[in-house]
Parts: sequence; structure tokens; C-alpha cells
Amino acid sequence: MSLSVVVITKNEEANLARCLESVKWADEIIVIDSDSVDRTAEIARGYGARVFSPAWRGYGPAKQAGVDYASGEWVLSLDADEAVSVELAGEIKAVLEDGTEMAGFFMPRKTNFLGRWILHCGWYPDRLLRLFRKSHGRFDGAVVHEKVLLEGRAGWLNGDLLHFSYPSLEHYLRKSNLYTTLGAQEAYRQGKRSRWFDIVIKPPVSFVKHYISKQGFRDGLEGFVLSVLSSIAVLVKYAKLRDLQRKELNGQDHHQ
Repeated sequence: MSLSVVVITKNEEANLARCLESVKWADEIIVIDSDSVDRTAEIARGYGARVFSPAWRGYGPAKQAGVDYASGEWVLSLDADEAVSVELAGEIKAVLEDGTEMAGFFMPRKTNFLGRWILHCGWYPDRLLRLFRKSHGRFDGAVVHEKVLLEGRAGWLNGDLLHFSYPSLEHYLRKSNLYTTLGAQEAYRQGKRSRWFDIVIKPPVSFVKHYISKQGFRDGLEGFVLSVLSSIAVLVKYAKLRDLQRKELNGQDHHQ
């Protein structure tokens, strides 16, 4: 059975080679690029990838565009800052060679935060549905936190998908700023509203969950920093949602 790897990118020259090197054994690589101004497209073509640049409509639509371009029976969806471990590659090859009745597979994702692999904090195993039959799966239309909608049964793989998402604190804060904005906008569109409870109570509850309940203390100082930053992200998201509500009351365009 043939495999198409789909990757979405924007200015990912620092990450893309590592990602594509880990899947160069695949039958096809498709890169959906969003107006990169660095060497992203050049690196992608160096690995034989087909590169497309549809208009940006959010993460879900971008990933589905890649699926639509794919010619393989199976699709493996990756982000540019991810890489397939040797163990996971072996499992995927075995599934494709031996055949399976499953429509898709979940796999554990292990994230590197400031140089340390995070094994607790509720971050691992972060099981994600990333491998699926093209005929049985498609991405939803979510602007952020998109997911695969699967028709049929899903199995489980054990090899890790490696996530090199946060090499520096500055990088984390940039991403967090983007995701809290998108999260607030998505909540606003869904009719959700920020209450005092969300801003006052939910952030410290988030810290306790990550650091104590999910044993983030076992991840050393990085586990503490990550638990604090996760609680701040909750605060910022709901504060941004409250700001959108304020603009609505004042008759302002909430996209300003």
C-alpha cells in the first residue's frame, strides 16, 4: 500500500530537512506552503516533494488541501517541526506491508521543550491520529486545533512522533501568543464568553493539573516553567476573549 506524507509549512527552513529526512522512504511527499520567504520550498523540492501554495484558510483546511493532493492510499500528516522516530517508521512500514483492517492509527507524540523531552505535564503520551486511509479520513475545518474525522476503526502504534516545537522561550512565547489569539477568536465565533471564573480560577487550576496531577514536577525545572506558562496561556486566552467582547459592546470590529 502506498503512503503520502503531507506537511504544512511557513518559513520552516530550520525544521523541514529533519522532518523530511525521517520520511524520505515514503512513496510521496506533499508540502502545503503558506508564502514562505526563506528556503522552505527549496528544501522541500530537494527531497522530491510536490509543493503547493493554496490561499491560507486555517490549519484544518490547509492540511485537508494536502490530503486532496495526495495520491497514496494512506496519508501520514506531519507538522514541519515533527520527525518520525526509527521505531515509528518501522511500525508504519509494517502496517503498509502486512495490511490491516484499520482505517487509521494513533501514535504517541513526545515534545522537546527548551532542550528537554517532556514525559509528564499531561504532554506525554500525546496520542494523535496522524496515519489514515485517504478514503476514510479528512480534516475538519478548524482554524486551529484541527483534527482528523475518521470513518472506521483506529489502531494504536507505539513508536514516538518526535516534536521539536519549542527550542527557545522566545519561540514558545511567539507560538503561545498566536494560539491564544486564534483560540479566543474560535471561542468567540462559537458564542462562548469569558467570565470572571475563567480568568481568576481556571489559570491556577491549570497549574495544579499540569504540575501536580500530571506530575510535571518529574520533568525538573522545565516541568515547572511549562506548567506556569500553560496556566498563563489559559489566562491570556480568556483575557483576549474578554477583549473581543468589549470591542463588540463598543461597536468595534473584533478583528482589529
